[in-house]
Amino acid sequence: MEEDVSVEHEETHVARVGDRLREAREAKGLSIEQVAAETRIPQRHLTTIEAGNFGALPSRTYAVGFSRTYARMLGLDEGEILDQVRAELAEADGIDTDKPAKFEPGDPARVPGRGLAWFAALAAILLLGGVYAFYSSYFAPGLGPAPLEAPEEQFAANDTPSVAEEAPAAQPTGGPVVFTSEMDGTWVKFYDADGERLYEAQMAAGDSFTIPEDAEGPQIWTGRPYALAITIGGRSVPKLTEEDTVVRDVPVSAEALLARDAEPPAQVTAAPDADT
Repeated sequence: MEEDVSVEHEETHVARVGDRLREAREAKGLSIEQVAAETRIPQRHLTTIEAGNFGALPSRTYAVGFSRTYARMLGLDEGEILDQVRAELAEADGIDTDKPAKFEPGDPARVPGRGLAWFAALAAILLLGGVYAFYSSYFAPGLGPAPLEAPEEQFAANDTPSVAEEAPAAQPTGGPVVFTSEMDGTWVKFYDADGERLYEAQMAAGDSFTIPEDAEGPQIWTGRPYALAITIGGRSVPKLTEEDTVVRDVPVSAEALLARDAEPPAQVTAAPDADT
């Protein structure tokens, strides 16, 4: 009986992501050094992923992005691998994945932050205070409802223009365009309308490049657009895309970036040999 239970346990055991990636790599006869050279992922990060120690990576972006690239290189199902990565991240964070949730378990980008919780509490207090003040002034104790305004007085009050209106949040209108890599090993190339190279490098996390102000029609080519943060005049703007895809010949002048729609079109092409 004990032997049957042991066999059943082994059959239902699901290998963790790190073990699956390592076994797939070994089945292809690849060393960890070869994978690092092929994917441009630092060897130490690959070793960490295979060990399932996602907490040792700089951020969740590394765990998801590197696991996706690793799975693709080995020919594994990317969607299945990423689902398991997120599940293991949620498990590490102590989140019960069996309970339904309105946000993705283990995704810090979608979990309400402490600041938001404090803001909500403050808003509730202010709302209750406003209701109390309204009823206190409108219904004076023992006197009944306050008298209504005369029609002329009410019209005059409503016709008075507001002294000050809340100004909308300031949006960038121009200034230096700066690209900053959020991940190690991000290959990128900037060039002008004539194809003249402005900058090309394998950027480490924190590396930045400022588009020259005199560059004519600056454009970008990269395999990790999701890893590049963008600012214009010191203000953040949306990334080129959050998808793991290659973008090429995408204009990156301040005017072009500010004129983008919510989902700007990007030319997708095969990655170069030196790319991601």
